Amino acid sequence: MSALMSCVAVSASGHNALVANSSSDRREGLAPAKPTLVFLHGIGGRASGWATIQQACAQAGYASLAWDMPGYGDSPVIEPCTFDGLADALAALMDAQDLQQAVLVGHSLGGMVALQMWARHPERVAGLVLAATSPGFGQASGDFQQAFIAQRLAPLEAGKSMGDVANALVPTMVAPGFDGSGLVQAKACMGSITPAAYKAALSALVQFEQRSALPTITVPTLCIAAEHDRTAAPIVVQRMAEKIPHAQYLCLPGVGHLLTFEQPDSFAHALLPFLRSFR
Repeated sequence: MSALMSCVAVSASGHNALVANSSSDRREGLAPAKPTLVFLHGIGGRASGWATIQQACAQAGYASLAWDMPGYGDSPVIEPCTFDGLADALAALMDAQDLQQAVLVGHSLGGMVALQMWARHPERVAGLVLAATSPGFGQASGDFQQAFIAQRLAPLEAGKSMGDVANALVPTMVAPGFDGSGLVQAKACMGSITPAAYKAALSALVQFEQRSALPTITVPTLCIAAEHDRTAAPIVVQRMAEKIPHAQYLCLPGVGHLLTFEQPDSFAHALLPFLRSFR
């Protein structure tokens, strides 16, 4: 394996990867037993949203990279935007970084990409961290799914910007009363997404279904819920964990769906003990 940056944000497509930002700390001299981490953001996130957590992992000796998924940042879109396509894009990113296996840390939509990666490219997955996510969303043509898309797209169709969407939606996805710096960061991440990328991600989201894959997972898995999450309720995450052989489950108190923005230190503190089990 070539030397990787200890904290890297990258753009990815199904064919190549472009390093967008990196720290000066290289992954040199680290114990081979320590896995490399790949951070996968949610539908309103960006690679930059993982920076604080990446730094905490780097200080503990773990190399990592965080992607801007296809259509986000400088990553070319994939058409159609499907979970198979996203998993293939992630495999291509790993190839470009000479990374044969990684622990995939996925938040929300990113957790779904991680599960799809297990189903499609299991040999590339060393472990899974599934945060505030679900193993299935249902059928795209269902009434709930159609209403969900219509609600999310209504502001754009009314002429609002993604910044407007972020300002209205992000505060509803955090814990009651939360007003920390992560709120500004989450709004900035979501506001930077193009409407086309957001629409494509939403269209993929409502087609996701990997509940049948849960019992097949044979790698160490940590499922993290958020106490005040109204998008992926703790009971949903707990039930997911119960269907994955030997999976660990924990619920972080005092946070909502955007737990990685709200309390990145708490998230890192939950993640690191799990990673030490790989040694």
